[in-house]
Amino acid sequence: MAITPQDVSRIAMLARLQLSADEERAMLGQLNEFFGIVARMEAVDTSGVEPLYTPLSAVAAVQLRLRDDAVTEPDQREANQASAPLVEDGLFLVPKVIE
Repeated sequence: MAITPQDVSRIAMLARLQLSADEERAMLGQLNEFFGIVARMEAVDTSGVEPLYTPLSAVAAVQLRLRDDAVTEPDQREANQASAPLVEDGLFLVPKVIE
């Protein structure tokens, strides 16, 4: 999947970035290089490979140290949302940014 200069311009606009022409060209190269790496990783046959929950488990048996799933802090939602411009039913309201 190759990124085009138009894609870079659109991404910059959505991210509210002002890039010069040189910066857009550099970004185009970096993004295409990144997606090239992703494509090479996707091409690797991983069938039969068990997922690791930690890289150390590939070397030795690792005992998980799990903790109880318990609430340890008080609910401070109202205090945290006090400075928000728009809140409804405990949720932050934000303007639509995706067309």
